[in-house]
Amino acid sequence: MLDWKANYEAFKKKHPSHPTESLASSDTPAGMDSGPRQLEADLDDNLSSIQNRMRNSTDLVVRRVKIMSKHNAALLFLSSLTDSKLIQEGIVAPLQAPPLAFEPGMEGDPLRQVDLFDLVYQERVHANLGQRSSEWNVLLDQLMKGQTLLFIDGHAEAVTFDTRLVEKRAIEQPQTEQVIRGSRDGFIEQLETNLSLIRYRLQSVDLVIETGELGARTKSKTAVCYIAGIANPELVSEVMRRLSKIDIDGIIDAGYIEQFIEDQPISPFPQIQNTERSDKTVAALLEGRVAILVDGSSFALIVPSLFDQYFQTIDDYSERFMIASLLRFVRLIALLFSVFFPSLYVSVISYNPELLPTDFAVAISGGRAGVPFPAMLEVLIMEASMEILREATIRLPQMIGGALSIVGVLVIGQAAVSAGLSSPITVVIVALTTIGSFATPAYNAAIAMRMLRFPLIVLAGLFGLYGVVLGSIFIINHMLYLESFGVPFLQSILAKKRAGFTDTLIRAPLWWMGKRPSYLHALDDTRRAEGTFQANIDKIFDPEGKADAKSPENQHDSAGHRHQ
Repeated sequence: MLDWKANYEAFKKKHPSHPTESLASSDTPAGMDSGPRQLEADLDDNLSSIQNRMRNSTDLVVRRVKIMSKHNAALLFLSSLTDSKLIQEGIVAPLQAPPLAFEPGMEGDPLRQVDLFDLVYQERVHANLGQRSSEWNVLLDQLMKGQTLLFIDGHAEAVTFDTRLVEKRAIEQPQTEQVIRGSRDGFIEQLETNLSLIRYRLQSVDLVIETGELGARTKSKTAVCYIAGIANPELVSEVMRRLSKIDIDGIIDAGYIEQFIEDQPISPFPQIQNTERSDKTVAALLEGRVAILVDGSSFALIVPSLFDQYFQTIDDYSERFMIASLLRFVRLIALLFSVFFPSLYVSVISYNPELLPTDFAVAISGGRAGVPFPAMLEVLIMEASMEILREATIRLPQMIGGALSIVGVLVIGQAAVSAGLSSPITVVIVALTTIGSFATPAYNAAIAMRMLRFPLIVLAGLFGLYGVVLGSIFIINHMLYLESFGVPFLQSILAKKRAGFTDTLIRAPLWWMGKRPSYLHALDDTRRAEGTFQANIDKIFDPEGKADAKSPENQHDSAGHRHQ
């Protein structure tokens, strides 16, 4: 292995001038513009061509072998993406084994003209076969995905074997979506593992997984998941149409795809939901939505996504409906606090102090005595300080981040009040606002609310309550204008049908929600069996079970045996 000084000298010899132009002109998605597009029959020429195309990359391994002790061949693979043990035991060892006396293809065999590649796969190699091809583009793409290529001297084609092995982390509970009552498994960076988690929870032949590649250079494998017979074909078609329009050199994360396929890119509100939870993804598929996953990302994208989804958690459906409805109401109050509380405080203090009780107004004015800033500037400074503290807490290591948050809240806040830079009531307002923003389950939706808080404070400082009302009207109009894959952003909240209201501001009992959301136009909109709703209503109004006792199907003796 060369040291970096030797590598540097070798690189300068290859690129004596204008290295940027050389790289840009020699590397194209097609792959082999600088060399032959078809394989040759000579093994050494093929190996030389692929090594030149790979620029003698150090993780490219060329393993020469003799098939049945007489056919010269070579295996090519990337050591960083392949299972070396599988290659040695499943490919190299069988290929180098001596031929059997009666093996097809031997001298004297009447079937000697058998295809050598078929013989290798059917009689020798124990690894899964990929494909045969004589195209350089196809073979290089497979090599980059962790496949092993087998070249045989005298044959102008090659065969690939599936030997991909990429280290992956264990399946853990998602850190961004903590739950009290729910599963503890979440997506990881491997697409195959994520699809298996979905299959594990949705064991139906109607689950359809369409795969494709995105990114001219990364060629990231992307999967579109939906349930045939439930998901609207027009929605699935629109998802695939938008994905087909993506033209970029690399897709590193699902967030790249989100920015290309969302309806309104300049809106602060997210129009595509992302989640690390497999159970949440399956629940969305059962509603008739479509999930998009990409290899290398632990997040799934769910479309369409409406406003109310960002304030729902999987706990809402694991808990009983009264508890879930209470929690949703608490989140709604926290949302109103996080968005409007600072601006209302600024407008009342600056323009309409008569709206406050006299004793409270006197206490606030006493606390603000000596503060050199107007209320608007004071709140903006405190809010900006909290945002800086929050960002610093996230980026620091976990052990240090907790200590920083405590120091920031207690020490800095108390020091600001003691120094006369802020009033105690302002610290309380900012603290309540910050806590309220933490109650929003979706991180990207919480950021959008935090962004809207600042212009509302400015409008309140300039125009008082009129500014708050004006800003609120603008926000609501903007949300009414938004769409997610053709579905209005507030459709679920403004729906006239009962089915649209039972799972928005409140969470109705599961046996009440018999229909899927109407705005999804699902092919099969029925979720539960007929009579389930009436049976549960009878339990409410007939708590002693007289209705069940009348049914012969539910009559049992003391031992638990059913009477016929």
